[in-house]
Amino acid sequence: MLKKFLFVLPFTLAGLVSNAQTILENKTVNAVPATHLDFDGINDYVNREIKGWEIETKIERSVYNRRKRKLFPYIEKLRIKMAEKFNEFENYFVIDSMPLEVCKMARSSRSKICKEVDYAIPNKGFCASQNLHFYGYKLHAICTINGVFQSFDLSPASVHDIHYLQDIKTQLSDCVILGDKGYLSQTIQLDLFNEVNIELETPKRKNQKDYKPQFYQFKKYRKRIETLFSQLCDQFMIRRNYAKSFEGFKTRILAKITTLTTIQYLNKFVFNRNINNLKINLV
Repeated sequence: MLKKFLFVLPFTLAGLVSNAQTILENKTVNAVPATHLDFDGINDYVNREIKGWEIETKIERSVYNRRKRKLFPYIEKLRIKMAEKFNEFENYFVIDSMPLEVCKMARSSRSKICKEVDYAIPNKGFCASQNLHFYGYKLHAICTINGVFQSFDLSPASVHDIHYLQDIKTQLSDCVILGDKGYLSQTIQLDLFNEVNIELETPKRKNQKDYKPQFYQFKKYRKRIETLFSQLCDQFMIRRNYAKSFEGFKTRILAKITTLTTIQYLNKFVFNRNINNLKINLV
């Protein structure tokens, strides 16, 4: 029963519990690769495995999307609960951001995507690390040095990375946060340290006073979040956007991050293996 429940858990996050249980009770299918645990991956995989079978409880994509949007707060609570299992005694975290396009720059002036609410209208921004002008949002995230997301947020593309640090004060305390030069600010560093005892470690620019190279181990830790972003892009296709509303867009981002956290949770607490082995079968 335990194995069956753990196999169905990722389907629950994607809103496909009834379909998955029907399949598992009636037929035997091959193990689902971990990287297929979003809706499109599961749907394509299951259709290949059960070709010719009739699934009476299959729902329309629009119905599935409405259900998933309503489940947003519950999926976030589930993700936080799983992250707390990893991060309970963590003292070191890594912060970074990545661009998320809603459409190409050429279409930005006539695009109607995600414009139903005033506070979340996408706009134009620039990603220095990728030398990329884009139209959409930024994904701001904090993870542990082991590679588990602690928290994340979305902002319009023009918002500077450093503004996300204002939200950190309500989420973390008594720890060290490692960031790149985009988070370099003496005022913010002092504010975080005085209010919640957070030490913000960023590399200094070479033309600054008292310049010293950043500790090598900190540089190594900062690469962890870059790897996580790469996995989200390559294996979970987080940059592929089908959403037309901001509610749908943020729910899609949350579902993919929760799926990643679920795989890490199963790897550590069920199968006792490296949490970042994502390209493996779960059963």
